[in-house]
Amino acid sequence: MKFYPLKFTPIFKEYLWGGTKLKDILQKEVSTETASESWELSGVDGNVSVVKNGSLQGKSLQELINVYKEELVGNSVFKRFGTTFPILIKFIDAKLDLSVQLHPNNELAQKRHNSFGKTEMWHVLQAEPNAKLIIGFNKTISREEYLKHLEEGQLLEILNQEPVKAGDAFFINTGKVHRIGAGILLAEIQQTSDITYRIFDYNRTDKEGNKRELHTELALDAIDYQQKDDFVVSYEKEFNTSNKMVACEHFITNYINVVGTYVKQLICRDSFTIYICVEGQAQLKVGDFTETLVKGETVLIPASINELTLSAKDAKILEVHL
Repeated sequence: MKFYPLKFTPIFKEYLWGGTKLKDILQKEVSTETASESWELSGVDGNVSVVKNGSLQGKSLQELINVYKEELVGNSVFKRFGTTFPILIKFIDAKLDLSVQLHPNNELAQKRHNSFGKTEMWHVLQAEPNAKLIIGFNKTISREEYLKHLEEGQLLEILNQEPVKAGDAFFINTGKVHRIGAGILLAEIQQTSDITYRIFDYNRTDKEGNKRELHTELALDAIDYQQKDDFVVSYEKEFNTSNKMVACEHFITNYINVVGTYVKQLICRDSFTIYICVEGQAQLKVGDFTETLVKGETVLIPASINELTLSAKDAKILEVHL
């Protein structure tokens, strides 16, 4: 197969906290008044992405992996994950605060849900003045202290709040309590998992007047009760190079500021590569195939592609691989 940069049709999700920035800022073709998430690249059961460009248009990501295997994802990735695509890419627009939540690690998720855990990272595209994230606790606490604050409606008093601006990045280990705050638009890179333990939701109700389910008991054994300053991602912003942001066992994410032309060698990378444009636009050229990548778009570069040329006046791109 002569592969090329693959674009996929976004899968939109609507929750009670979503806004209009996916449509207004990222120019997504959202049919509803508001939208909370745009799943850009997904192998999650029931939410599998479908190719929207080139000769493979209409094929699902799952079909491609089933047929092309190592050619698409890389030998080492296929050996490790088989026909399961291991990364989920989203854009998230929080008009209102999300629930306070956390995600189980691989061991717990496998035992309870037959799923991967959910290690993730965020890159902030836009934030309103005074917008904040919640990440972790503001002090190390015991399980008993946590439950006392939760039962008395005082959970927010022991949570760490982080002011944010465009360009900020954060790494969220499994077990770390977190919340995306109102007024934040971000890109999320995560393990392929849809397992979330919601522990506090401000006593909100949906359009039918129902409160969303909380997972108090499930969360108790999954929470990391330690106060750790291990979540802020510092990274360089040199032009035309892959600046390391996050390198963990589940994914590697780099930041690339393309100015002019940048030839990216992928021949030694035994993995697919994902490019997410977070500012500006770029041209991606593979052989005689050229694809435009604009802010808010994501492309998958199959593992069998050895070289890619990126061209832009000034584009900011996240690069993800295993």
